[in-house]
Amino acid sequence: MKVPAGQLLQNITYPSDLKLLKEEDLKQLSQELRQYIIDVVSVNGGHFGASLGTVELTVALHYVLNTPYDQLVWDVGHQAYGHKILTGRRDQFDTNRLHGGISGFPKRAESEYDTFGVGHSSTSISAALGMAVASQYKGETDRQHVAVIGDGAMTGGMAFEALNHAGIEKSNLLVILNDNCMSIDPNVGALKEYLTSISTSKHYNRFRDDIAKVLAKISSIGPDAYSIVQKLEKSIKGTLLKNSNLFESLNFRYFGPVDGHDVDNLVKVLKDLRDIPGPKLLHCITVKGKGYALAEKDQTKWHAPGLFDKITGEIKKTVYEKPQPPKYQDVFGHTIIELAEQNPKIMGITPAMPSGSSMNMMMKAMPTRAFDVGIAEQHAVTFSAGLATQGLLPFCNIYSSFMQRAYDQVIHDVAIQNLNVVFCLDRAGIAGADGPTHHGAYDLAYMRSIPNMTVSAPMNEEELRNLMFTAQQENMGPFSIRYPRGNGVMVDWQRPMKAIPVGKGRKVCDGEDVAILSIGTIGNEVLKATAQLIPQGYHPAHYDMRFAKPLDEELLHEVFSKFDKIITVEDGCLQGGVGSAIIEFMADNCYNAQVIRMGIPDSFVEHGEQPELWAECGYDAASIAEKVKDIAVKRMTRTIAS
Repeated sequence: MKVPAGQLLQNITYPSDLKLLKEEDLKQLSQELRQYIIDVVSVNGGHFGASLGTVELTVALHYVLNTPYDQLVWDVGHQAYGHKILTGRRDQFDTNRLHGGISGFPKRAESEYDTFGVGHSSTSISAALGMAVASQYKGETDRQHVAVIGDGAMTGGMAFEALNHAGIEKSNLLVILNDNCMSIDPNVGALKEYLTSISTSKHYNRFRDDIAKVLAKISSIGPDAYSIVQKLEKSIKGTLLKNSNLFESLNFRYFGPVDGHDVDNLVKVLKDLRDIPGPKLLHCITVKGKGYALAEKDQTKWHAPGLFDKITGEIKKTVYEKPQPPKYQDVFGHTIIELAEQNPKIMGITPAMPSGSSMNMMMKAMPTRAFDVGIAEQHAVTFSAGLATQGLLPFCNIYSSFMQRAYDQVIHDVAIQNLNVVFCLDRAGIAGADGPTHHGAYDLAYMRSIPNMTVSAPMNEEELRNLMFTAQQENMGPFSIRYPRGNGVMVDWQRPMKAIPVGKGRKVCDGEDVAILSIGTIGNEVLKATAQLIPQGYHPAHYDMRFAKPLDEELLHEVFSKFDKIITVEDGCLQGGVGSAIIEFMADNCYNAQVIRMGIPDSFVEHGEQPELWAECGYDAASIAEKVKDIAVKRMTRTIAS
């Protein structure tokens, strides 16, 4: 069912329509836009609080800027729902994040207003600077370039690298710091404290109110006058606020903080800043979840709450008659505490995802042994390496797609030194509605290529616990454990833990004609497939590999000695994955068999629910069953013909 838009919003398809409004109408439009987001997300799901917090900023930006000629980059993209609605996608917004619908993140292929595809944090300033330098090179000096970045994303090292470079360029760049003290969880670190000091300095706040207007006017007089005012302003800022030089020491003109929910003032400020040349930073104070009281009160819970009753705020959950399996992340959270109680060397590390990874459980139970290091995956890995050099045993929990950002650190700082760091890769495999920026497609391939690395994947919750137990033993070296987003398959999962011999798989069931080799939780789709096949007269063997590296060579010798038809199944990329590893083993040992690999193809998979995407990629239970029947039929046909 389509959700009706408000009186003003229903007439706005593109920013050109928005510009027809009077400035005094923008407050009402902001209210309608906020309500429309609430109405749609409550029945369809999606990221919620972040976009509510940027409603006024979004309206002001598209009102003042000449988008898409002026280029607007949203960092991460959680906060860009209002942007999507105002740029031609209002009537498609009810398909947001659904299979075949619009993306939950800005995406260049979707709209010319989405100037840069995003999903991971801290990329916006680099991208916008590249655009600004390109425009300057092409002589497009009237073109504006704006990066909207949250204070959480600003903790990422890439954001600082971009600020450092931007400060020596003369390009037309505006960085808008959307400061709400939140990313998905509350922000941590010295930057948070610094921004708080700026936003609470009464003397400085009084001073900055008129500086933008002064600079905008003086810039028309000449460069000398402009330079004098710049120096005067720096001097006064240094007197009023001792630490005001963080951004200005990087040659950014700093303005703010301003109320990010005062749309009238935002329009005025943005018009003034539009006329000031060079790199600038506008500090906006916003509230994540603004306009929805429950989301303002509990911002972590309402980051992406799922479906909810917009009137009562009740988050809708499926009611089950029987107990359900836990989420894999919660199995990790409970298990690391159990292990840490027995092993005083264990430490927990996560880069800004304590609730998403369930590391928050350990942070609460053992606050001196668990660390949220901010959105800084590279630092998380090397920090873990430093702990390991001192005899401690870090469990570094990072989403699979985010671990890509720290690949050099895994190699250079952990693997080369053969340090005992346990990498727990959450959201491995197809991640669901977040789409291609968040699918954990590559970790099996990129981890198994690293010397000294053990690469493992449990088939269920009990196996996850056992692998974690195995990894915390002495002298295990770098150890990777991957598991998916969502719920497991076992209700009775909290069983006593035991060590698994590294590199040893297991036979799940014996069979004839065809052997299916799976790794990880996708093996449960193989179980479903075999349950369909057996009543139809097919009896494939099923082996759970457990380890992508080292491979269980004894098991593989058994398989290749018995079967000449082999199917590999993995919830990861086919190029360089476990199927490739098995073909390498076959070639190295001079076996001759038909090996059919099933997994994520050599393309970027769009968004949708996990079962939908497994089917689309051709490795859900139904696809596996069909492949087995196809192979068995071909074999029987050949046998009869001979």
